[in-house]
Amino acid sequence: MTDSSAAGAAVYSPLTLALYDAWVLGISNRYAWRCPTDEVLLPFFRANTRANHLDIGVGTGYYLAKANLSPGTQITLMDLNPSSLAAAKRRIGRPDTRTLQHDVMAPIPNGERFDSISLFYLLHCLPGPLDAKAAIFAHLKHNLAAGGVVFGATILGDDAGHNGFGRKLMAVYNKKGIFGNNHDTQSGFEAHLRTHFSDVTLKREGVVLLFRAAQAIL
Repeated sequence: MTDSSAAGAAVYSPLTLALYDAWVLGISNRYAWRCPTDEVLLPFFRANTRANHLDIGVGTGYYLAKANLSPGTQITLMDLNPSSLAAAKRRIGRPDTRTLQHDVMAPIPNGERFDSISLFYLLHCLPGPLDAKAAIFAHLKHNLAAGGVVFGATILGDDAGHNGFGRKLMAVYNKKGIFGNNHDTQSGFEAHLRTHFSDVTLKREGVVLLFRAAQAIL
């Protein structure tokens, strides 16, 4: 575990996890980031999750619990925070769900491959600069099975056009080390994704960037 990665993960205590859905997925997504969970993020998650799925930065397990996955879907949860892993696994309610306590900034042990890998609201919690956090893509492309896809959503930085509510949250979260995204840009993410994948799709909703990448360049 690196100190830099740990800062963003540490905030997710059992108490904050209990409040996460209402504050982040309800109020903040709709009014601060202008990217409603149920109308935008959950359908995007459902559309890209496949039979052998790795979810990184698991939060409360909301998306996996609501995604109506087929019974045969194999789920692996990866996070630095054991409270998040335990809460997500409990919420999903699938006894065969695997957990992996691991730093996303380091390569995944054993080179395991997955059909889909999700990164929802993880990247903006990692410390900058963008060039450093985007090293994730260089690692994860080796963990995709043939035809696999990496997808996710991240809150963009100061230049994204935040409203008053969003600017206040950004200031507080970046000061506390919960976020590290002041200088994150869509063009920056796109450049890094296209370095590692030949099939890249980007969509902007409010100040949130939704991305999908396939066909790894090895």
